[in-house]
Amino acid sequence: MKKNFIYLIIFALVVITAAEMIGFQSVKLGTFSIGLLPLVFAIIITMVLGLNLFRKGFWKKVYSKENVEFAGKYLIFLMLPLMARYGADVAPKIGEILQIGWVFITQEIGNLGTVLLGLPVALLLGLRREAIGATLGIGREGELAYISEKYTLNSDEGRGVLSLYIIGTLFGTIFFSIFAPIMLQLGFSIEALAMASGMGSGSMMSASSASLVAQVPEMEKTILAYASASQLLTSFLGTFTMVFLAVPLQQLIYRLLVRGDKNAKRAA
Repeated sequence: MKKNFIYLIIFALVVITAAEMIGFQSVKLGTFSIGLLPLVFAIIITMVLGLNLFRKGFWKKVYSKENVEFAGKYLIFLMLPLMARYGADVAPKIGEILQIGWVFITQEIGNLGTVLLGLPVALLLGLRREAIGATLGIGREGELAYISEKYTLNSDEGRGVLSLYIIGTLFGTIFFSIFAPIMLQLGFSIEALAMASGMGSGSMMSASSASLVAQVPEMEKTILAYASASQLLTSFLGTFTMVFLAVPLQQLIYRLLVRGDKNAKRAA
């Protein structure tokens, strides 16, 4: 395990270095630009090298069962520095943010949409226990932490939330890079879109806010402050919304829709 772990550390440093060297890339799509963060490239590199085609020699040791289990178990600790960064971005605009604080709170109701809409669709597609992890939220840090603590990432629920986390990082950033400027062109205010950027995902927030800054560069500080405040409050208040509203609602819907599942009683 110790020897394989050293391979994992070396591999992580190489991938991070490669992703940072590629850096933030902006791809023009007509009048819009798609922002691709280094995190996206890091995940793509890791996924490609994890294919069976490359699982030989050094790569086999990197992707050993022990390393995979270790990464799944301790992934949550790597997310904590994000919260410190959000706080640093919020501080300069704290007075302005407190004046409209109620708006940030009401947007949390939208987090229930994944349960109300996503869970029935996931079950219809054939998912069972995986649907619990995949539809509790948008599969970001808060949901990842909750599912990891309650079920572990090696469970069916854990695989569901982790799959959504990866898919969201890859495709969510691209979607919001395009969607935010479109909404701006349709007449939505820059402040509202900046707040909407903080949906609980660091990568999606960065992509969305970066695309807005590219459209209105003179409001960069306001956009980043609103997005970071929304992200911070979503991460904080979203935890309570998830535990006290989303989890019971998901449990009820799952039991109603999956009556024949002998494990339905332990849903969420």
